[in-house]
Amino acid sequence: MNNFSSLGFRLIMGLLVWSIASFPPFNPKLLAQEKRVSKALIVDGFSNHDWKQTSAVIKWLLEGSGRFDVEVSTVPLDSTERKLWDPDFGGYDVVIQNTNNIHDLGLNWPTPAQEKLEEYVKNGGGLYILHSANNAFPQWSEYDKMIGLGWRAAEMGVALEVDSLMNLVRYERGEGKGTSHGDRFDALIQVMNTHPINQGYPSSWKTANTEVYSFPRGNAENITVLSCAYDSTDTKRIWPVEWVVAYGKGKVYNSSMGHLWHGETYPEAYRCAGFQTTVIRAAEWLATGQVTYSIPADFPNGENTSLRPIEDFTTIDYD
Repeated sequence: MNNFSSLGFRLIMGLLVWSIASFPPFNPKLLAQEKRVSKALIVDGFSNHDWKQTSAVIKWLLEGSGRFDVEVSTVPLDSTERKLWDPDFGGYDVVIQNTNNIHDLGLNWPTPAQEKLEEYVKNGGGLYILHSANNAFPQWSEYDKMIGLGWRAAEMGVALEVDSLMNLVRYERGEGKGTSHGDRFDALIQVMNTHPINQGYPSSWKTANTEVYSFPRGNAENITVLSCAYDSTDTKRIWPVEWVVAYGKGKVYNSSMGHLWHGETYPEAYRCAGFQTTVIRAAEWLATGQVTYSIPADFPNGENTSLRPIEDFTTIDYD
């Protein structure tokens, strides 16, 4: 190698070493911070459950995951103001429905808002039906299609049960009973279909103080049941607990988990590590089509529940 070539080689190597040294060191925390942050909208305003605390806990959970910015839109109770309620669902990656008019069927979303939600989901949006929200709007036919199953009278929809071999049993309209539930209990959730939401979950896991709906009813089309549980307090039969529905290009997640009643404060049903993990993973799947949120070390197993400290949330002022 002549002197010129040797000098050129040393110059190139020097520049290469300098350029490598100029890059910042690998920082996994920085990469984690760069994960996509999705926009979520919680819709609340009326329910026979404690909708204010429910929205506050869900917002806290989702934002605490580092994957969501969450806004809340409260439907006005005043009829004149409610007619003007006009949410822009298209500005969000996932909508979380937390309204329920089971005790006042005259209390509805205005028709333009209903139509906007239908178009949002049909065009690819994600919709999370949060516990009692599947009790709502029995006269809204497209809502029935979106939620798949809900709290309905026997003549108002198809019901699904699960047999001992994990096969679905179908009851046509008018067959069997209307939707109901027994006492809340620590239910053993059994995974029926592997899905990005429950990928890596144990085949069964115990959640705390939850409701298992018997004869959940609805349109029951384009539905995949993700999990089920044995109803030990009432029917002594197995019923769906979680399901997803394809609606147009969009997707819907629905579950009977997530009960929060008036007078309760961050109850065991919400402190359950399994429920909290599922909320985040379901919302992420609805928003992005993928799930990156890891299963935590304290996820419950088939023998025991796993509760997060009550102090975690009770320091938050949500009123």
